[in-house]
Amino acid sequence: MSKNMHVCKLSDIPVHGIMDFVIGSGERVLVANFRDKYYAYNGNCPHQGTCLAEGFFDGAVLTCSKHLWQWDITTGKPIGLAESPLEGYKVEIEGDEIYVRQANALKMAELFSDISTSTQDRLVQLTRREEYESGSVLYDLGDTTDDLYILESGRVEFELGRDDRTSAAGFILRKGEVFGWAALLEQQPVRIAKAVCVEKSALLRLNGEEAVKVLASDPASGYLVMRQLATLITRHFTSSSEK
Repeated sequence: MSKNMHVCKLSDIPVHGIMDFVIGSGERVLVANFRDKYYAYNGNCPHQGTCLAEGFFDGAVLTCSKHLWQWDITTGKPIGLAESPLEGYKVEIEGDEIYVRQANALKMAELFSDISTSTQDRLVQLTRREEYESGSVLYDLGDTTDDLYILESGRVEFELGRDDRTSAAGFILRKGEVFGWAALLEQQPVRIAKAVCVEKSALLRLNGEEAVKVLASDPASGYLVMRQLATLITRHFTSSSEK
């Protein structure tokens, strides 16, 4: 279980302003104040790692200075050109001190971000946290599609293809990204990609059949997940074909 990490004092954050800090774990954390509430996110842009504190903040919307990606500061959700949400932290205030706690990777995942809290919680209960060393093969071409994965930390790379026709996909995954999607799909019994950890990584593993049962019990959430899944598949395979 993650623990609270001290970031700064309340007085360090300007009214309707932002500041970033490097905390004890070495992570860069951006803290924002908006309407007397505080929000905290990873201080690096999810696009190319640009320092977000060097961007523009109008009190409600944060804009990266490099490629003008924008986010709603209250939710971390992308606006306009931005394709990825911010990596968020839970903020806890004790006296005049601000602490943050890492959010569960599944709840940060774009695939599950808009579903009901109760369904999110049920899915979290089904996950198994696993750690892998660099070079570990998570699955290979032709393996059965039993589970999907949510990246908690580290980096995973892929090869796509069938039989002897494979190519590097070029996917760089960030915390909260989901892969192994085929476990949620019918008539997709085997993997068409190889997934390898290229550095020490921590993952949440979720059985696809069990996840589908949870989503089926909440049709509104199930619809949102499948719609978002279609968007993610299209985005990744379009990106891969353009390389």
